[in-house]
Amino acid sequence: MAAKRAYLDYNASAPLLAAAREAMVAAFDAANPSSVHGEGRAARRLVDNARRDVAALVNGKPEHVVFTSGATEAASTLLTPDWQMGRGAVRMSRLYVCAADHPCLLNGGRFPSTQVTRIGVDGDGIVDLDVLTAALGAHDKAEGLPLVAIHAANNETGVIQPLGRIAEIVRAAGGVLVVDAVQAAGRISIDMSAGYADYLILSSHKIGGPKGVGAFVAASDLMMPRPLINGGGQEKGHRAGTENLPGIAGFGAAAREAVSGLKTIEAVRRRRDEFETIVKTLVPDVEIFGTGAPRLANTIFFAIPGVKAETAQIAFDLAGIALSAGSACSSGKVGPSHVLKAMGHGDSHGALRVSIGAATAAEDMELFRNALAAIAARRVHKGEAA
Repeated sequence: MAAKRAYLDYNASAPLLAAAREAMVAAFDAANPSSVHGEGRAARRLVDNARRDVAALVNGKPEHVVFTSGATEAASTLLTPDWQMGRGAVRMSRLYVCAADHPCLLNGGRFPSTQVTRIGVDGDGIVDLDVLTAALGAHDKAEGLPLVAIHAANNETGVIQPLGRIAEIVRAAGGVLVVDAVQAAGRISIDMSAGYADYLILSSHKIGGPKGVGAFVAASDLMMPRPLINGGGQEKGHRAGTENLPGIAGFGAAAREAVSGLKTIEAVRRRRDEFETIVKTLVPDVEIFGTGAPRLANTIFFAIPGVKAETAQIAFDLAGIALSAGSACSSGKVGPSHVLKAMGHGDSHGALRVSIGAATAAEDMELFRNALAAIAARRVHKGEAA
């Protein structure tokens, strides 16, 4: 392993922010937030403050934020056929997901697989709006409402979905829209009041907070999913269990930092473009995915022809570069990326994902350049030998 290392895997997990670490340390000795004594009330204030900070990240209402153990739990909570409006039951009879979604959406949550419809994407990874419109138009509302779940920004390609248009289609069909904003939060502006989502899913560690905590944010608490975890009355009964106070405090601190961090996003984009120029220069026949659509400012997803992504990832790691071959949740598995398959690249050897942040420095870029140059040189020599 190289002595110096560059971390270029922010989409897997952003480095823990100092503010988040400090907030966590301060919360470790706090009491149970459900206790009514002074110490408990002080702990409750930490939760309430974090709830306000997380709500502010997406311009939502603090009382509509429900903390969970992470985005996967939030997704499993929301993706259920069983909902409640007051004391009445509401039935979602079918779930519609995007074929390039993260597995926590793609697998359907608490829906049986027979009640999940996957909507395809184009070559850049944008959901097929005509197919979505037709599918929702054919939905039998006599059996229940349609529930649509889709990512705001893809975790592998960084491609941003047209949420405004999607929301219009879902609204016209009388459906409910869940948006996975895990990769988008802190990287693009998200406004819950704009009406393009009924529910948002967030993850702490993607924005520099601790792992093991996330949330979903509702546009309104008029209708809520049947709880996934039952027990005490925490989170207004929507998610039982004593709150992970250090995690929630760290999440809140990271959310505060993410709001101000949006001001640096153009600098991140310029740095990303510099990385992209290096890739194109050293590998002229490189394929960069999603370039025909809006992308997150921090993400590049590319394939080196003739080189398996896993092989290149190992070479980068040995050279001191931490990046991914696909998403972190699936990069350890054998087989091509389901995102690439959905985009029509099923025969690909996979792709490499570089994802950066405001702290990514010129030194990191130089390490990447040297490592990629060595990989490109070996590819040329191998080709000559052949």
